Amino acid sequence: MAEIEYKGVKVGGSKLLLIIPLIGTLIGGLWGGFEVYQRYLLMEKKINSFVSPDLSDYDKRIELVQQEVTMLKQEMTMILEEVQLVSDVAKELKDDLRLDLRNMQKDNRHIESIVNAVEDSTKENHRELLDDIKKLEEDLELKIQKALNNPLNALTN
Repeated sequence: MAEIEYKGVKVGGSKLLLIIPLIGTLIGGLWGGFEVYQRYLLMEKKINSFVSPDLSDYDKRIELVQQEVTMLKQEMTMILEEVQLVSDVAKELKDDLRLDLRNMQKDNRHIESIVNAVEDSTKENHRELLDDIKKLEEDLELKIQKALNNPLNALTN
């Protein structure tokens, strides 16, 4: 069996089999730690040299969009107010027209009753006139007959 001696310490084969992987693990851990430290330094360098991008153009665009949205909201509010006003006026006109139509119907019924009364009165007057004319004709005919039947009438010829 092989033994290794270093500064008075003798290590045999079975212990050597344990120490070699342990040394490899320690070296690998040290190397990994070194790599992590190097990456940390690179990251720190990049962070320190970072310059934030100029976003003022985007801020201006966002502000313009917000102004446009505000203007659109104001215009929509004005349009809705105008639509409400038109709706109110249309409703008022409808109510006025309905009232005017009812008044016209009442006036029409009143005029019809007046026309019917005048018509009835005219018919009555016409009948009375016809009766008066008949009576006059009868009276005239009677007078003519009396005049023709008058014995004095024969002497004048």
